[in-house]
Amino acid sequence: MVIALIVIVLTILFFLAIRGRTGHKGLNDIRGWSYAHRGLHGSGLPENSMAAFRAALENGYGIELDIHLLSDGNLAVMHDSELIRTTGAEGVIEDLTTADLKNYRLEGTAETIPEFRKVLELFAGKAPLVVELKAHGGNHAALTEAACSMLDTYDGVYCMESFDPRCLIWLKKNRPDIIRGQLTEDYFASKAKLPFILKLILSNNLANFLTKPDFVAYRYRDRHSTLSNLFCLEQLTGVSWTLKTQEEFDTAVKEGWVPIFEGFRPDPTRRRDN
Repeated sequence: MVIALIVIVLTILFFLAIRGRTGHKGLNDIRGWSYAHRGLHGSGLPENSMAAFRAALENGYGIELDIHLLSDGNLAVMHDSELIRTTGAEGVIEDLTTADLKNYRLEGTAETIPEFRKVLELFAGKAPLVVELKAHGGNHAALTEAACSMLDTYDGVYCMESFDPRCLIWLKKNRPDIIRGQLTEDYFASKAKLPFILKLILSNNLANFLTKPDFVAYRYRDRHSTLSNLFCLEQLTGVSWTLKTQEEFDTAVKEGWVPIFEGFRPDPTRRRDN
């Protein structure tokens, strides 16, 4: 009897923990698109570059992009905090100023690290944006506030997401109208150096009761690895990253996930059902 009661209590707590926010009307505009991961890059177009973003826009896709907070309070677009992989230079992007960006060429091309405001000027509401907040060194609040301040005057469809639940908690408190999403994966199968309890919580969406996300963005290969994903998709929008083949794309869309793709060009007219 005691064991049965414990199981019932834990089950109730589980379902309460994974509940997000439902009913955001703006999600319909997000669901109707396919998203080029870090822009439509490849063939000489570096990831997270203005050239890759222009290519995505010209080919009828929305984009997913990553933003960091610079030392002067501006926002720049790059995936890693470390500069080495995409620019060949040492250091972290958070130590740079806006004026420094032009000195860092991406993947050996003429493209340089973009300012986030330049991407907003390019898109100008023509296609939706999935904006990933890349917190670094405890700057989650300052980063999220800076991103919101810039997007406050943007007239277009966008949502914001992050692996860091603290960014979503800030959004929930200070910008509740913004569509927010929790990025996650199976941390037990990844190389992430996190304590066991954090891996358990983040892999299973157990912080949703704190962040109240409108969507959950899960790594494609991990999407069936947790029971919580099955139940999250019953109430929340699911976003699948990063789809590398047409087969993965078709499977994800069939299963009801909003697709974020890379390395190929799916038919931009193929939309997920609203």
